[in-house]
Amino acid sequence: MKHRLIEGRLAYTSTKPGKEGQSRGFETFMFTRHSDGKVTLRAHCEIDEPEPTVMRDIIYSIDEHGQPMDLHVRLTVGDAFMGSGWLRFDGETIECESYGPSIGRLSQQVKAQLPVDGFGTHPIVADGYLLSTKKWDKEGQRQTFNVYLPSPDHRGATPPQIAHVRIDAVFVGREEVTVAAGTFAARHFQFIDDGTSGLAGEHPPYDLWITDDEDGIFLKGGVGGYMMTWYELVELKR
Repeated sequence: MKHRLIEGRLAYTSTKPGKEGQSRGFETFMFTRHSDGKVTLRAHCEIDEPEPTVMRDIIYSIDEHGQPMDLHVRLTVGDAFMGSGWLRFDGETIECESYGPSIGRLSQQVKAQLPVDGFGTHPIVADGYLLSTKKWDKEGQRQTFNVYLPSPDHRGATPPQIAHVRIDAVFVGREEVTVAAGTFAARHFQFIDDGTSGLAGEHPPYDLWITDDEDGIFLKGGVGGYMMTWYELVELKR
C-alpha cells in the first residue's frame, strides 16, 4: 500500500461548574493520506452531554489541491435516526442528496461562492485539519474560511442539508503542547464568530491547538460561552 494512515481518539469533557473534567463523549478518527496528495478522513463522534445525545459518522475526501470532493454523513440524535446524506463539490456547484424523517427525501444544488476552503463536517479533528489547509505567516494573522456544511447547528444535530458558513480564525502562535497522547510542537488558533457566520446563532470563542506539521492533527481545545467543553487527544498512531 502506498498510502499513510493516521489514527487517533479524542476525549470530550466538560468545563461547566460542578462538572469539570466529567466525560461527555469521545471521537475516533482515521486519516488516509494517499501518495497522489488526496486525503480521506473517517470519524465517529458521540456526544453524551447535554441531551439530546448525538452520534455522527462521516467520510470526507479532499483532493490534491485541498479542495473538498465529497462528504458522507449519518446522524443519530437522542438515539433516534436523524438523517443521512452525501455532499459533492465539482469545482463550481455543491450538491446534496439526503434523507431524514423530518425532511423526507431531499435533493439540492447550489452554485458555490468561490474559493471554497472545505466542507465543515463537525468532528473536532476536522476543525483542526481545516486550519492546516491555509498558509499562516505570522502571529495575529486573521483569515476567513468559506465552507459548506451539512448542518448549521453548533453540534451538527440537524438532518443533512447544504448550509453556507463564513467564519474567521486567528493564528495565536507556536508552542509546545503536552496531552495524554504525548508532547508535540503545536500551533494555537482561535475560531471567531461575530454573529454573521451563517451558523445557527453566534458560536462561542473556540481555542484549539494542532500539530505544527502537514498532518494538522487536533491536540487540545475548548469552547467557551454556553457550551463550556474541552477536547483532548488521548491516543495517536501514525
